[in-house]
Amino acid sequence: MATPHISAEPGDFAPAVLMPGDPKRAERIAHLLLPDARLVTDVRGMLGFTGTYQGKPLSVMGSGMGQPSAGIYVTELMKFYGVQRVIRVGTTGGIAAQVKVGDVIIATGAHTDSAMNNYRIPGVNFCPTASYNLVRAAADAVHEGERVHIGTIISKDHFYFAVPGQSEAAAAYGVLGVDMESAAIYAIAAEYGREALTVLTVSDHLFDKSVEMTSEERESKFQLALRLAVAAALS
Repeated sequence: MATPHISAEPGDFAPAVLMPGDPKRAERIAHLLLPDARLVTDVRGMLGFTGTYQGKPLSVMGSGMGQPSAGIYVTELMKFYGVQRVIRVGTTGGIAAQVKVGDVIIATGAHTDSAMNNYRIPGVNFCPTASYNLVRAAADAVHEGERVHIGTIISKDHFYFAVPGQSEAAAAYGVLGVDMESAAIYAIAAEYGREALTVLTVSDHLFDKSVEMTSEERESKFQLALRLAVAAALS
């Protein structure tokens, strides 16, 4: 039962899907976690894998960059493949002063400058949130001394364009970081009565450019975020 963007058959996806943005990162995660990983979809180069982790079924699939791309894949996974929970695992730019490069953020909710959620509830500025059960499972997996923050992020439509004063205002209201996908993922999970969570590694900081991860470090320093995401996925 292929969809326009996924070539998998019914039953090819596990109930829980880890979802990095980069399909190549999805491939690396699948081979790292799933000894029996098998490719179940590769339409448009967006790779998806399914296998078992410690005896439990688990899938990994890329989302692409931005809310429109992530929205397509999450909708098809939940609507046509019966996926129950999606855990985004990726990188973020830090906003709050207490957030440092290399820290991890568990996102309880996702504000957005996108118009994608404007018409979901007429007359309401809908702010989608993560599943409490998944937030708690990820938080419970944090070890003493690990730098993990729990709170809201903002999902932006633009990567390079910046509205003057917007990030400063977000910081003043306690927003921890910025990504480009979570608000859509959380909203779609709410639409289908499913669960979603985002766990992100801070790769740079919007107000402190003295420390920034290289592209190689972005690939190697996501183990903590991945461990928390897996704990939530299989909770």
